[in-house]
Amino acid sequence: MSEPIHPSAPHHLPSFITAPGDTDVMMVVVGIFLIVAVLAVGNFYLHLHSLPERMAHKSQKFQFEIVAVLGLLSLFTHNHLFWVIGLFLAMIDLPDFSTPLRRIAGSVEKMAGVPPEQDPTEPQVGDAAHADEAKARIEKAGGAKSEVHSHA
Repeated sequence: MSEPIHPSAPHHLPSFITAPGDTDVMMVVVGIFLIVAVLAVGNFYLHLHSLPERMAHKSQKFQFEIVAVLGLLSLFTHNHLFWVIGLFLAMIDLPDFSTPLRRIAGSVEKMAGVPPEQDPTEPQVGDAAHADEAKARIEKAGGAKSEVHSHA
């Protein structure tokens, strides 16, 4: 049984207008679309926000950390200048000054006869057999160096 339509209402109602007490299908579809759209746009912006960090991930650790801090600052302060600086810093390859300086310092220590310090980035030597083997290699290399220095 259908209820009669009000006399002042148009005779051909659009399909999205429902009768009282029925489920409003249009509202449900628009609500689901709105939730999906908000999640998609949020995912896009978070993906875009992490772009400098993903670019700097291939670079040096120090540069990556600076870019990550700039990204966090831009996220929490809503200051987009930090994000732009982080993006530019991620695009630039900074020269590696620490490796050549570390190698020069190690060579100078060997020339002076000072045993080289353990590099914190290298794994620790676990047992005594490996330590004795490493010492023997250092002494052997030091002996070869002393022969080279003797005729200079």
